[in-house]
Amino acid sequence: MEERKIRVLLAKPGLDGHDRGAKVIARGLRDAGMEVIYTGLRQTPEMVVEAALQEDVDAIGLSILSGAHKALVPRIMELMRDQAMTDIPVFLGGIVPNDDVAEMKEAGVTAIFGPGTSMDKIVEAIRAATSHREASSSG
Repeated sequence: MEERKIRVLLAKPGLDGHDRGAKVIARGLRDAGMEVIYTGLRQTPEMVVEAALQEDVDAIGLSILSGAHKALVPRIMELMRDQAMTDIPVFLGGIVPNDDVAEMKEAGVTAIFGPGTSMDKIVEAIRAATSHREASSSG
């Protein structure tokens, strides 16, 4: 029986128009055997959560370079709570000042990856954070 692939929604919330890094991450996750749904640029928090719900994803990756993480991430987490999606780990990549890391984790972000983070580290973090979902779906 074929092992179910980890499904990751990769989103660019907010008005940030730079998605090269997100595309590199998407390719790296696919190369690691994951299924990636990339929503594209300029997604609202509502669009991100709705896509995650519709696609039945195991994890959400947010790429934010614009500095809007302090507004966007708490709203996404609130919408996820409203939809009973709190078991889905959320990863944040991009430009997040060290002073904001604790606030993002308090909001519910599983891990934060800044520029230069190795693909291996990202893949391992997603696998570790989704292992409980894989175990429950394989039975």
